[in-house]
Amino acid sequence: MTALLEAKNLSKEFVKTEGFFSRTRSSIQALDNISISIKKGITLAVVGESGSGKSTLAKSLIRLVEIDKGSIIFKDKNIRTINGEELKRTRKNIQMIFQDPYASLNPRMKIIKIMEEPLKIHDIGDSAMQYSKILSMIKRVGLVEGDLLKYPHQFSGGQRQRIGIARALILEPELVICDEPVSALDVSVQAQIVQLLKSLQKEFGLTYLFITHDLRIVRHIADEVIVMKDGKLIEQGKTDIIFSKPKTKYTKELLASIPGNLSKRK
Repeated sequence: MTALLEAKNLSKEFVKTEGFFSRTRSSIQALDNISISIKKGITLAVVGESGSGKSTLAKSLIRLVEIDKGSIIFKDKNIRTINGEELKRTRKNIQMIFQDPYASLNPRMKIIKIMEEPLKIHDIGDSAMQYSKILSMIKRVGLVEGDLLKYPHQFSGGQRQRIGIARALILEPELVICDEPVSALDVSVQAQIVQLLKSLQKEFGLTYLFITHDLRIVRHIADEVIVMKDGKLIEQGKTDIIFSKPKTKYTKELLASIPGNLSKRK
């Protein structure tokens, strides 16, 4: 299967300064020589506890975080070395769904404007075409035309995340990075959003990088899994194999912590 994105030897160190009179500096290795390959059309889940480097990895792939070393190849282009219009065109093809549906939507903008913004930035279509695309997408995620004239605070968390998904997909990307997209939602709503993501993936031929700490969700959505700890990649493989025959003690502990011990289910 063809790799859509190949990241090799990614490293990122954050330096933290503490104290007031006596300043001390400490460093955190957020990414420690990480390499991943995301195959076209699959869902690759990245799992690990808070602080494992999952979100740093996700943000580095679209240069929201600049890495210290390594290469990120997307469709034969090294994302680290391109700039300007070329970077803009590449980012159009890699969109992100963020963790917090409350913080990721501008509270002062109506939904129609939130949805229009990426289309205008990338100069896609005239006003009529833009509205047609927006209406089609907002309906596809389970909302209605009247919702376009509302503000984010008028929606529930699950509805806001649907809007975030619609905004990410309006540019017809090939790769969607889902950074803990359901962790801020109630369990019943999580299942609905996961099912929506799976349905959209099938309909539009999407590739997902799915960042999460929740292995229950991984079992339902991922084809392949990467396990991270302290900035290191410690295990990777097909989802079924990771769940049934984990190799590392850390992965076994993560699986054992799942409510109901899903790792033992067939």
